[in-house]
Amino acid sequence: MGTATDSPEQVVRRFCDAVTGMDAEALRPFFTDDVVYHNMPMEPAVGLDATIEALAMFMAMCTALRFDIHHLAADGDAVLTERTDVFTIGGGDAPVAVMGVFEVADGRITAWRDYFDLAKVTAQMSGEG
Repeated sequence: MGTATDSPEQVVRRFCDAVTGMDAEALRPFFTDDVVYHNMPMEPAVGLDATIEALAMFMAMCTALRFDIHHLAADGDAVLTERTDVFTIGGGDAPVAVMGVFEVADGRITAWRDYFDLAKVTAQMSGEG
């Protein structure tokens, strides 16, 4: 989790590192109560509980998860990440190319939008990709 004195970049880097713990509840302090988490091909999770529930659902699909950040750019309260999110499923890795946008205020994430190819992800998760 971040503090009000942490830069938005620091908050996002800590969050991305914390995802590997595979504990959605432990991620709760990173977010504001009114956070909006939107995987752009799907409906947004609005609010803290819905965001934690969505993260728990993704984590339940895999035995491990990590966010590999390739590039990060920060402009004010906005942090953009080019990442590969690697889901370990059935002993194999299912990497997903993601462009993410985080908005941070007072050390917490207020909005998180991820852009990715849903058809490719669906194929990978079903073993076709």
